[in-house]
Amino acid sequence: MAIEDRRVLISGGGPVGLLCAWLLGRKGIPVQLFDENDSPQADPRAATTHPATLDLLSEDGLTDDMARVGLVAPIFQFWDRPTDSLVAEFDHAILKNDTKHPFVVQCEQFKTSKLLLKRLEKLANVEVLHSHTVIDVSQDANSASLTVRGPDGIATHKGAYVIGAEGGRSVVRKQSGIAFDGFTWPERFIVFTTPFNFEAERGYCYRSYFADPGAWCNCFKVSADGPPGLWRTVFPTDSTTPEAELTSEAAVQALMQKFFPASHDYEVIHRNLYVTHQRVAASFRKGRVVLAGDSAHINNPIGGMGLNGGLQDGANLADKLARILLDGASDRLLDVYDLQRRTVAVEFVQEQSIANKQRLEASDPDVRKRNLDDLRATAADPERARQFLLRSSMIASQRRADSLELETA
Repeated sequence: MAIEDRRVLISGGGPVGLLCAWLLGRKGIPVQLFDENDSPQADPRAATTHPATLDLLSEDGLTDDMARVGLVAPIFQFWDRPTDSLVAEFDHAILKNDTKHPFVVQCEQFKTSKLLLKRLEKLANVEVLHSHTVIDVSQDANSASLTVRGPDGIATHKGAYVIGAEGGRSVVRKQSGIAFDGFTWPERFIVFTTPFNFEAERGYCYRSYFADPGAWCNCFKVSADGPPGLWRTVFPTDSTTPEAELTSEAAVQALMQKFFPASHDYEVIHRNLYVTHQRVAASFRKGRVVLAGDSAHINNPIGGMGLNGGLQDGANLADKLARILLDGASDRLLDVYDLQRRTVAVEFVQEQSIANKQRLEASDPDVRKRNLDDLRATAADPERARQFLLRSSMIASQRRADSLELETA
């Protein structure tokens, strides 16, 4: 069999694409990965890695390495901003019989990418090509191809399958004619990064969520370049206000002081404004082209479900491609992948991330009271708390995916 008859081509060098390359490469499958950037982008976003994902990444000590360069966070909290009161606290330790990792690891996605790249360097059958932009995809009954623009010009690369893992603007998805259904949130999200120690000064844990009428805030810690680490705060903002105004020092301080009143100005070392969508691809598979991660589904960041869903896509897809390419299994396994991961994206990732946002921003007094009372009652009841954590940690969605199979004729 010619090498291109077994090769998998991957568009996108973020953590999802790199994970697919590693899991396939470890089994001897030839892989070519193309990424438009010259190296992993040092963006501190997408840090939360849930227990269900950590269980999937434990091969070769990857989970342990993520914990080493990140932060272990067993607890998360819900706070009521107007009263500055702790509403509920959840400890992943209650999941000790459900997962090998009853905690979250706060590891920025570029660190996960670097850990994967280090492992890929040891695999001669995996070629990672930075500064290579995918511009087109094609396929026939027996192969798939990517047209790529690199430093030496445009070239076509042939393989057995193509994985589109290059994000929400995926060229692979668009060129394959796969719809990306959903909506865009009317408000934009703004992120401020500060060295202020919210744990020591205000008693917040590494993952804290703040409810506020018509608004909300996520506040969580990342290790950054090492102790003492940095704290990231995420807020909704008006869609019509110019970015320069929203990111001005006066606006930054006003928003920080509203949620976290202090006698001093906050040192803010990073600020970023972005548009947020809730979308799911109409199909995760079209012939020999398969989508994973943000190429297949995007959502708001509350609860940290986007990257986790993508990494879980990658593990699921790599396993099925390996069974097809190495064991001669039917490529109907890719239809199973589509069923499992698209169902999860719709039923869990979209539903939960939307519910998380609505819970925090509720403005009706009766709805707010009901939401906060429900969180208190859930945290106080061990079984209800466990069920809540099974969903928030994405263990329930993994179990749901594993239970899905194609109907037999």
